[in-house]
Amino acid sequence: MIKIIITFLSYIFLLFNTGLLANENDGKLKVGLLAPFSGEYKNLGESLLLSTQLALDEINSENIIIIPRDSGSNDKEKFNLAIKELIDAGSKIIIGPATSSHFNEIKKYKNTIFISLSNKEPKISNNLINIGISLESQLEAIENLLRKEKKKKTVILYPKNEYEKFIDKKIKSIKLKNYRVFKYSPDPRVLTGQIEKLTNYKQRKRNLETRIKILKKKDNEQSKRELKNLERLFTLGSVNFDSVIIIDFGNSLKSVLSSLVYTDVDDTKVLISTVNQWFDESILRENLVKNLYFPSVNMKQFKKYNRSYFRSFGIKPDEITILAYDALGLIHYVWKKNKGINTINDFFIKEKIKGKIGTFQFKEKKVSQLLKIYKTDNKKFKEY
Repeated sequence: MIKIIITFLSYIFLLFNTGLLANENDGKLKVGLLAPFSGEYKNLGESLLLSTQLALDEINSENIIIIPRDSGSNDKEKFNLAIKELIDAGSKIIIGPATSSHFNEIKKYKNTIFISLSNKEPKISNNLINIGISLESQLEAIENLLRKEKKKKTVILYPKNEYEKFIDKKIKSIKLKNYRVFKYSPDPRVLTGQIEKLTNYKQRKRNLETRIKILKKKDNEQSKRELKNLERLFTLGSVNFDSVIIIDFGNSLKSVLSSLVYTDVDDTKVLISTVNQWFDESILRENLVKNLYFPSVNMKQFKKYNRSYFRSFGIKPDEITILAYDALGLIHYVWKKNKGINTINDFFIKEKIKGKIGTFQFKEKKVSQLLKIYKTDNKKFKEY
């Protein structure tokens, strides 16, 4: 299967690059694909190329030519060389970069429009559009959820790491009231103790032990019934918050969820939410909280995309490649609507746009996703 994919990728490179022979004024739109086809993120680059091919097949337009170039993985020299080659080939619009690591380099290419897949807000915006699932969009969706559920005492948890300042800035932009921030160590050996303090776990455990001792000294039926009920519990007393937002991913997120379970936080009373997890099924398999809420892209469309990708190429796609699919769809939509694309301002249209990820729109020259809320329920993901 790997040999087949490599052969197919070589064919796509050849197929796409034959478009370089087309005349610049022949009515064709040349779209560059800036992706890592070498180095650490090579697999992501290959997946982005295949995703773009899927989108091109669905658009079914002979007037769009994709020109792929290797940006390398954290290689500034290769990154700039790839952009120059794309510009020389006639690309005025480029899908990429996939990450924010070289955003500062992009400002040098003022006459080229970049559609980045990153969700990190750039310091420049005159030639760069980010269509990644932004933290603002996710927090806005969670904020609406908490309002509907009438939650008024929220704790926002996130780790102390390189993204800490970025998250600090973003949570200040939300309209949520009565919230507090709790930052934890990424070291799981330290984390549990920190969550114990947050949840007042030791005191709640002592409350239970003390009450059980008192009841054991009594001999009336009411005390016996209460004792029987208490012996099923692990703590006594509630936590001083009614909702949690965890901004984390992967094993670190699972450690936080496990610690909340360990410290006996009742997820039927405390609404526990996190950010987009791309429907990671390992969350369902772990012994974690049963009711976990999170904002995400349209699940039906996401699964449909994954099936189509697997059917076409025999492998599973990287999650963020669906963004490349939508990026080409957006470019095609704007190109047809405006009968051409001259500047980045052509993209800032008022109406809502439907893509594979769901509905999105431009607000103040930024992409804002209208995300749905999903929850874990009986080992499945369900729409809220």
